[in-house]
Amino acid sequence: MTAFKNAKSCDKGCPIFRYVGWTSVAVGVTALGVYVGRELRDRYMFNRRTPSDFYSHAGDEMQTEYGVCI
Repeated sequence: MTAFKNAKSCDKGCPIFRYVGWTSVAVGVTALGVYVGRELRDRYMFNRRTPSDFYSHAGDEMQTEYGVCI
């Protein structure tokens, strides 16, 4: 009977479980926001391509060196 009484006293939810629940919801919303933001940025950058972006190494800052190993 006391186990039932103790379980009933926690009807509104234990504070620890509420904090863990809200924290997991916040982390989920943040992850979703980061994913959606990255997808929107990728689509924006894809639509803003220039003709030189179609070539290999377009926009590279460093000069690519080709040579033979002798």
